[in-house]
Amino acid sequence: MEPTARDCAHKLIEVIPDVMQVIRGEVRRQRGRDLSILQLRSLAFLENNPGATLSAVADHVGLTLSSMSTQVSKLVHRRLVLRAESAADRRFVTLSLTDTGRATLEAARQGAQMSLAVHCEQWTAAERATVLHALTILQSHFSPITKPETEK
Repeated sequence: MEPTARDCAHKLIEVIPDVMQVIRGEVRRQRGRDLSILQLRSLAFLENNPGATLSAVADHVGLTLSSMSTQVSKLVHRRLVLRAESAADRRFVTLSLTDTGRATLEAARQGAQMSLAVHCEQWTAAERATVLHALTILQSHFSPITKPETEK
């Protein structure tokens, strides 16, 4: 029997959280003790959205503006994020990664990637090809960069 759209949706909901838990664990091991997962998620968002507002980052990570402001202040203090007055509206600030912030994020990603590769080594070449193909399909449908404007 051919899988239905509901079958796919069910499997995505079942598997993706497990995969994310492993990824979070690997990133957590690589980040060092002085950077939270929330702060790493904020850095990753700013990497993809330079000049984002505080509210955009807060929406992305699921914090209130007040809590996000505290987190951003910590990142600014550590020179990982640059806070600047918006050129369009001086009532708003824009946020962007510093070179140090970019390097910190990349180091955490590289370490996690190396660690995850150990898991992937256990798969056959055919399984790796299948996973890569499936992830490419998922990316083409779910990535904010590839979504049609009507879905953003």
